[in-house]
Amino acid sequence: MKYRKFGSTQEDVSVICLGTMTWGVQNTEKEAHEQLDYALDQGVNFIDTAEMYPVPPTADTYTLTEQYIGRWPKLKSDRDKIFLATKIAGPGMGDYIRGGNNNMSRRHLEEACNASLKRLNVDMIDLYQLHWPERTTNYFGSLGLDTIPKEEEFTPFLERLQVLGELQKAGKIRHIGLSNETPWGVMKYLAIAEKEGLPRIQSIQNPYSLLNRSFEVGNAEISLRENIGLLAYSPLGFGVLTGKYRHGKKPQNARITLWDRFSRYTNPQSVLATEKYCSLAERLEMSPTHLALAFVNQRSFVTSNIIGATSMDQLKENIDSIKIELSDEVMTEINEIHQLIPNPSP
Repeated sequence: MKYRKFGSTQEDVSVICLGTMTWGVQNTEKEAHEQLDYALDQGVNFIDTAEMYPVPPTADTYTLTEQYIGRWPKLKSDRDKIFLATKIAGPGMGDYIRGGNNNMSRRHLEEACNASLKRLNVDMIDLYQLHWPERTTNYFGSLGLDTIPKEEEFTPFLERLQVLGELQKAGKIRHIGLSNETPWGVMKYLAIAEKEGLPRIQSIQNPYSLLNRSFEVGNAEISLRENIGLLAYSPLGFGVLTGKYRHGKKPQNARITLWDRFSRYTNPQSVLATEKYCSLAERLEMSPTHLALAFVNQRSFVTSNIIGATSMDQLKENIDSIKIELSDEVMTEINEIHQLIPNPSP
């Protein structure tokens, strides 16, 4: 395994991070623990989850993933080897999350953090993240922000940082991070934290893959200049970049086969780009999965690449991507495809 410094800290986190959002829907608790055991044995020390997991989110499955992790025996016996991250859900969810109208206010931050600590069965969360913005902006595949409501209200960034600072001083969280955030949002948090002497953002978890390199446009410079590394999610575009959906295939029990909500990486442009990347991988005699993940692993602004799997074979292949090093020539070919079909999936 390879490791990188987390943000501006001196803590080392594995370049491969184990994502968990299928646990509770596509994976049982036993399977979740098997994945955790294997990942830890391979040197993966970074585990990422969220209060709303598994996905698709429902009232019946809400918090199941955190509960599974909290009952994993090695989380207690090997706690010093594990960097554990979770997230507070943003607005727009059902009333099953703290009575509805959930936001990033003091009440919701405190209640969400305390509840996650209890479910995870830990005294401290290593990384506490704001899952998505409370305000009107671009995220979850939405692009082209045109207007902002004139009287839009959202929890002031200062209030959020103050509460997070109190949770940090109380020993409940170690670091804070953002997710699905824009360059404007990141810089606002940084400016307020510096001015008020409040906790600094250490990471940003956004989508990043061969099919979606929009992070490079604005956020990559912030990551590099401010030491706020990207925690890349959906590096395989919901599995599309593995090639398993090529030529119209719909594998049984696969995410896109099961749920229409995951269709954002299957538009015609994405299908065409995926075919080109898969053909490149075949010519290089490597799996499309390894090409896609190795590309993300090598990016200088990436701290960790969040992989997820529903089977042990998938998990092993994903973790093994850390052994792949793409040459400058291969990176050039990848960029040529990207120039032909840039960011087909927002």
